[in-house]
Amino acid sequence: MKAIIPSRVLRWALYTGIFFLVLMSLLRVLFFIVFRQLHLTWGEAMSSFVLGFRFDLRSVFVLMMVMLIFGSIRPFDPFRSAAAKKTWFWLLGVTGFLFTLFYIVDFAHYSYLSQRLNASVLNFLQDAGISMNMVWQSYPVIKLILLLAASTFLIVSAVKYFYKKAAAAPVTSGRKKRNISYIIAFLLLALGIFGRVGQYPLRWSFAFALGNEAKANLSLNPFQSFFSTLKFRSSTFDLAKTKKWYPLMAAQLGVQHPDVNNLNFTRSYPARDTFNGVRPNVVLVICESFSSFRTSMWGNPMNATPYFAEMCRNGIFFKYCFTPSFGTARGVWATLTGIPDVETPKTASRNMAMVNQRMIINDFKGYRKMYFIGGSASWANIRGFLMNNIDSLHLYEGDDFKAPKVDVWGISDKNLFLETNEYLKKETQPFFAIIQTADNHRPYTIPEEDQASFKKESFPLDTLHKYGYEDNDEFNAFRYTDFSIQHFIEAAKKENYFRNTIFVFVGDHGVRGSAGDMFPRAWTDNGLTTEHVPLLFYSPSLLQPEVRTDACSQLDIFSSVASLTGQSFHNYTLGRNLFEKAVTPSQGEAPQCAFIFDPDFRQIGIVDSNYYYYRPIASGKETMVSIKNNDPVGNSAPVEKRKEELRDLTSAYYETARYMLFNNKRE
Repeated sequence: MKAIIPSRVLRWALYTGIFFLVLMSLLRVLFFIVFRQLHLTWGEAMSSFVLGFRFDLRSVFVLMMVMLIFGSIRPFDPFRSAAAKKTWFWLLGVTGFLFTLFYIVDFAHYSYLSQRLNASVLNFLQDAGISMNMVWQSYPVIKLILLLAASTFLIVSAVKYFYKKAAAAPVTSGRKKRNISYIIAFLLLALGIFGRVGQYPLRWSFAFALGNEAKANLSLNPFQSFFSTLKFRSSTFDLAKTKKWYPLMAAQLGVQHPDVNNLNFTRSYPARDTFNGVRPNVVLVICESFSSFRTSMWGNPMNATPYFAEMCRNGIFFKYCFTPSFGTARGVWATLTGIPDVETPKTASRNMAMVNQRMIINDFKGYRKMYFIGGSASWANIRGFLMNNIDSLHLYEGDDFKAPKVDVWGISDKNLFLETNEYLKKETQPFFAIIQTADNHRPYTIPEEDQASFKKESFPLDTLHKYGYEDNDEFNAFRYTDFSIQHFIEAAKKENYFRNTIFVFVGDHGVRGSAGDMFPRAWTDNGLTTEHVPLLFYSPSLLQPEVRTDACSQLDIFSSVASLTGQSFHNYTLGRNLFEKAVTPSQGEAPQCAFIFDPDFRQIGIVDSNYYYYRPIASGKETMVSIKNNDPVGNSAPVEKRKEELRDLTSAYYETARYMLFNNKRE
């Protein structure tokens, strides 16, 4: 090794890194032995140990990189300067102290909350006196302090031993050889810190892609979990406010057995033989930036989606569907969980405390569950979110397809649809497939293979702007969505599964833009185009065409799909069954509405069939506008009464959503 590693600093960093890596691996084994409530066998735990080793290696490489960078600078070289040597011993002593402290707190934190150490522990400092008393009364503090002191001493002793071992090696005279060794070490350490070969680095979210929370907890280390959650430390909910609004929310949702003390939101639905003993397949398509005002269904003269408009005339089409928020990650979250993503500044899928959620899709027993995405599912922790919460999910992403990638988002939407069709036509059991498109997004790529058949169109900018488009690239990308959907449906019609499948299409979100005269001014001026998306249930053999004009939400999709298919299911969240009216004996029929959270402007609101009410969270200055026409809403008694109702519903939805994000965990 002395001949291979010519630098004493590099050798010392390597010895120290190996020491910490072995120590972290032993502590993970100890964690597994101590917390038997993980209910994992050694065989089941192996994937967690492998991933955990990668997390540990990443942490160790950060330490080694720091040692190598500063140790290679002459004044900070501990083998050339006595002062630098003392400073390094002191710094690594602090590192050893913090290392031990993190692990002690991590073990205690998991013992108390069944969660790995995360940044929410810092919130206890707000009531430091109470927290310290709780710790003193709950844990053997004196023993833990002694353990902390002893462990720190042993780590410092080991570091000094490795220093002496490295110092005993002869100095290599060749500067070129040392420089080459530094460059190679820097590159290897950088790769190790990135954690993997691919588009995205190794993140804590990979732990939840193991599909089991016990496995995820075992694979994490306290540094990975703590620093990954630091930006979410202020995320919380207000239990008192949740209980205050519970009666209204229970009535709005049609909770069958209201219980304000236990905050029961469960609605249970028995199985129904909807289609004469046949269990329909479900294909849910989440369309990128599928903003309503740009489509053909509302009369936009650009006529970008003629094929989809024809599908809407032959299905159950909801004209006033809204996403709870803007952004793909928030849209996917809301659709799959039935809970609005009101987390800020990041999204709920990125918050470790929220990634465990109950989902209606798991009530589809006997169904093969599949998720298709043309690129990588690593963004926003979507892979971890999906694999951790959907039982036996088969996830297909970029490298699983034959088609070549066309841009950063992976293969084209057309090829994604066609390759998905190839998978679906081979299925012999009922299936629930989710397809997430991406081409209607910058850089707006139209693949070379489709240039001839697709035929791009070009219009003057003033025409494009008048009807809601920024440029021709954006317009043609929107048209390409319709082109891709047409290829998918036409291909599916040739297969046996088509007649027994319910296709559901929804936008992940809308976009800001001018709706011109196609909608009342409020849609443009108050940003409703950002959340307004088409929602279509399409199955020519199973569903009768219908146009629905009541307000609804992405949140409602899964409970509605379960109802259509006759599936027995439990709904714990804010989604409603669109094919059933929520009715309570005391308040009668609950009004149809959709909750909206704007993370950019930090405002919340409700849109119903006539009005859009909203207010900033901080100031509370409220606004209510008509979505039917351009007339002022006025202040008549009926209008004031409705404003009060929407004000209360806004608060109820917001506070309940905050609560549910933390308290809808899988059992």
